[in-house]
Amino acid sequence: MSNDTDLIKLYSARILALAADIPNLGRLDAPDASVTRRSPLCGSSVTVDVCMSDGRLSALGQDVKACALGQAAAAITAEASEGVTLEAVEKGRDQLKAMLKGKGGVPDAPFDRFEVLTPAVEYKNRHASILLSIEALAEAMTSASA
Repeated sequence: MSNDTDLIKLYSARILALAADIPNLGRLDAPDASVTRRSPLCGSSVTVDVCMSDGRLSALGQDVKACALGQAAAAITAEASEGVTLEAVEKGRDQLKAMLKGKGGVPDAPFDRFEVLTPAVEYKNRHASILLSIEALAEAMTSASA
């Protein structure tokens, strides 16, 4: 069972700093696709707007209503996703899922800043919130590319 020290580690200064400074906040005026994902367990939600150009993300907007971990994950996703392909986002998403399940290491660059969330591996009830932003991004990019 986790104790208070583990919980304090989970909400480290790095995580709280990320949560306080999420890039690309706000909706896009004319997105190619928009996706809202919600975690039924905690009620966190993320709406992602994307514009694509030549198979790459050219613009991102986010509306993030999540806990500190979900906010930190949204910040990392936004920072890492500038100009990325759908394949890179899907790889990062899959590697993040594996990391959270304890079945893989930290995702490859550009999603390697998810390393800050490794203490959350032990908190399965937080995984859905952490995955919201990158899952919504992958889904929106898929829609925009269709």
